[in-house]
Amino acid sequence: MTASARTGGYVHLLRAVVYRDLVVWARYPVNAVLGLITAVFFFGLMFYGGTLVAPQAIDDTVEGLVVGYFLWTLSVGAYSGVVSDVRSEASWGTLERHYMTPFGFGPVVLAKSVAIVVRTFLTSAVILAAMLSMTGTRLDLGLLTIVPVAGLAIVSALGIGLAMGGLGVLYKRIGNVVNLLQFAFVGLISAPAFDLPWTRALPLVQGSAMLQRAMTDGVRLWEFEPVALVVLVGTAATYLALGYSAFALATRRARRLGVLGDY
Repeated sequence: MTASARTGGYVHLLRAVVYRDLVVWARYPVNAVLGLITAVFFFGLMFYGGTLVAPQAIDDTVEGLVVGYFLWTLSVGAYSGVVSDVRSEASWGTLERHYMTPFGFGPVVLAKSVAIVVRTFLTSAVILAAMLSMTGTRLDLGLLTIVPVAGLAIVSALGIGLAMGGLGVLYKRIGNVVNLLQFAFVGLISAPAFDLPWTRALPLVQGSAMLQRAMTDGVRLWEFEPVALVVLVGTAATYLALGYSAFALATRRARRLGVLGDY
């Protein structure tokens, strides 16, 4: 009998990890609610402040602003979520236990990454509803298009988060670099506006361009050019693989140095 069969299988693992992540998030309601309020508050500052300074410019770009901010909350949530989770487990001394599970270290980490993406989608959906209410904007919310496009877009951010989480385990204090990259996401999400083809190979860029078309113009997933879909899937897979490889190398070195559970 295989290890996965004895423990209920990988589906059981994924379900348990997702459930645990949502329970831990809900167990601290003040922190959860304040996170949502803060995200909506900053959008309100941009929207109402821009309306006072340049009302016509805001009216012309409000749809793009809403979509861009929605993708930013998704990407930052996935990125910072995985970094915070890895660093927390390292400080609690529970990260080493993943190596001793019957599933192995890799599946557990990937399951935790999926759980973070699920939670991020739920919180960002609430923020999106608040933004639409504030601006009076109507967007195309076809889930069959938005979920795959946005999901693949933030997979690249998740890969960066895994890499930074590994560096956090190895070098401990890298908070300034972690926070700096969150602002870099703004430039990546805005990159399609500059119409530079080479930027599509960067994380979030292709997903941002496709999400804008899907939510503002109503383009369906099957209506996108095959090349656009290939680039989206390719960048997601590439950055996730690179991020996971960097995470594995960093944690392996931390184990050799004996600092995996130090903080």
